[in-house]
Amino acid sequence: MNKSNLSKNSPRNDDKIRIYPVEVGTQSFGRIQIRCVTPNMAPIEGATVSISSPAQPTSAIAELTTDVSGLTPEIEVPAPPVDYSLEPSEVQPYAEYNIRIAQPEYTPVSIANMQVLADVTALQNATMRQATEPDAAGSLYVIPPHTLFGDFPPKIAEPEIVPEAETGEIVLRQVVIPEFIIVHDGPPTDTSAANYYVKFRDYIKNVACSEIYATWPESTIQANVLAILSFTLNRVFTEWYRNQGFNFTVTSSTAFDHKWIPGRNIFDNISLIVDSLFVNYLSRPNVKQPILTQYCDGNRVQCPGWMTQWGSKNLGDQGYDAISILRHFYGDSIFINTAPQVSGVPASWPGYNLDIGASGDDVRMIQEQLNTISDTYSQIPKVAVQGQYNEQTAEAVRAFQRIFNLPQTGIVDFPTWYSISGIYVAVTRMAE
Repeated sequence: MNKSNLSKNSPRNDDKIRIYPVEVGTQSFGRIQIRCVTPNMAPIEGATVSISSPAQPTSAIAELTTDVSGLTPEIEVPAPPVDYSLEPSEVQPYAEYNIRIAQPEYTPVSIANMQVLADVTALQNATMRQATEPDAAGSLYVIPPHTLFGDFPPKIAEPEIVPEAETGEIVLRQVVIPEFIIVHDGPPTDTSAANYYVKFRDYIKNVACSEIYATWPESTIQANVLAILSFTLNRVFTEWYRNQGFNFTVTSSTAFDHKWIPGRNIFDNISLIVDSLFVNYLSRPNVKQPILTQYCDGNRVQCPGWMTQWGSKNLGDQGYDAISILRHFYGDSIFINTAPQVSGVPASWPGYNLDIGASGDDVRMIQEQLNTISDTYSQIPKVAVQGQYNEQTAEAVRAFQRIFNLPQTGIVDFPTWYSISGIYVAVTRMAE
């Protein structure tokens, strides 16, 4: 990377900082934002974040500081032209950066090879443990290449509907969205691989960002997210690995499941799509199980009867919507279903947006949850709990949405409802 210069101004955390190479010309840029939290999602203020190029890891191109909500300013950094990620290419379509995070009261976190694509925001979440905890050593995450660029084993074919005789008695009576899943970071029989306890939505976001590019059409991203959701919920519903004597839900091996990478960054647009779709999965008529929707890249590997990632991208370019893309590959009988239950939340979304003029118990509950969250995230203003959705409530919702990378509408829509619920549960557990 060329030597860069950082503006000497110190902008507020809602401003953007741009790292300029010596020769800007038609240089493309991606965006980075870092979030530092404790394991219970409490924000960590005053963490120093150093960003460097892997080519010069000891020379920082920028140093940022987290604010009271645990967030750095959003920073723009050079990235390859977006066109490199829109067609299969021998040229790496994303830039890589090293991140080092330090705060005197917490153990440091380092991420090597964070991936940044042009024209989208890369969100890097860093969980830091108190330095006083036993065995609280620093954390290092080395991010491997993206699956569309690196060399990974192709998926071993399985039936899309698991016969009950192969899984034993299927315990779940209905499809339930779990709060957490256990990810085995390796092939199933690798006993040396670690198991990770991961929030379901975080897992789906991680996989989607590891297996497709955030620069692709929205409908293509939606189709791939639905395929990942359905596959994962099939593993959950059939208890596939537990019925084979393992103590995890899925693996991180592309030969068996999907690629999940500890510590990797996600992208803001993929995150929002997952938040909007995470209760959905793919079904066929008279089949209770979510469909095991397998796919391949369609460039280096071919897989007749399955979706191909590059093929889904091309259909998105042609204006196909998500369900049309999925039916193109999996057949016309496939349809989108919705799980009736989401685990780990106080209440399910009421089925309509909460906006100014709304009233009732749902509004009251959101007001109570926002007030509880504001004890930990002080930039969210307190609201009067009276069950009336007024401008004061909308302002608190906008503050929440700004902190947690949601569109700042002031409206409690589906993604905002479950994001508020998730953070409320996390900070409540922390208080307990």
